[in-house]
Amino acid sequence: MLNAEHITVSFGHYTAVEDVSFSLHGGDWLMLAGPNGAGKSTLVNALAQTVPYTGRFLLEGKDIRVLRPAALAREIGVLSQRNRVEYAYTVEEIVGLGRYAHEKGFLSHRDGEGREAIEKALELTGLTHLRRSNTLTLSGGELQRVFLAQVFAQNPRILVLDEPANHLDLKYQQHIFDLISAWRQRESRAVLSVVHDLSLARRYGTGVLLMHRGKCVAQGEMDAVLTPARLKDVYEMDVYAWMRELTEPWRKK
Repeated sequence: MLNAEHITVSFGHYTAVEDVSFSLHGGDWLMLAGPNGAGKSTLVNALAQTVPYTGRFLLEGKDIRVLRPAALAREIGVLSQRNRVEYAYTVEEIVGLGRYAHEKGFLSHRDGEGREAIEKALELTGLTHLRRSNTLTLSGGELQRVFLAQVFAQNPRILVLDEPANHLDLKYQQHIFDLISAWRQRESRAVLSVVHDLSLARRYGTGVLLMHRGKCVAQGEMDAVLTPARLKDVYEMDVYAWMRELTEPWRKK
C-alpha cells in the first residue's frame, strides 16, 4: 500500500530524520515510538508533505509528490498534534471540510456520500450533540475529536495520526483507539501513528518503528522491538521496571 524509502529531513545542518524506511499494508497499525526529539513527528510531517525531504513515499508504487492535493487527500488523512480554529465555525462545518477531497465546494450536492459520511463521523466520535456548537468554545479534548471526525469524514485509506490521544481523557482515549482499530480492519485500511504511551502502542499496534535521534533503531513486531535492553538504551532508563512500578498500585485493589 505505502512504502517509505530512505526518508531524510534536514533543517540546515541539523538532520531530524535520517534514512528511515518502512512499509504499510492493509490492516496494519504501525506505531512510531521513541523519546522526545526522536524525529517521529517530523517523519509524519514529511509524509503529510509539510516539510521538505529526500527519499520517496510510494503509494501503490507511485511517488506521492506527483499526486494532486485532493487526490492525495482521498488516500491519506492526517491528524496533526496541534489543531487550531481561529473563526467561529460550528463542529459540523469543521467536520464537513473533510469532504473537500471528494467534491468541489462545501457539502456540494454532487458529493452524494458526503452527508452520510459527516453524520457517521459525528456519531463515531460522540459529537452529534455538539454539531451546532461554536468550535472556539470547545475544550482541547473536544476539539481533538472534532478534527478526528473530520479525518473520518474524509474517508481515506490511510490514517496518519500524531499523538491521537493528545488532550483526551481516559474515556475518550479508549473510545478513539477502539474506533481507529475497528476502522483500519475494514476495506484494507492502514494506520500510522506517533505515540508516547508505550502501553497504548502495545495494546493497539500491529507493529512498531522505534526511533532515536532521527534514526530507526528497530522495527517489526512489538515483542521483538520493545525489548528491555533496547528500550533502556533509547530512553536511558529501565522502562520495564518503571511500567511495573506504575501498575503495581492497581494490582492491590
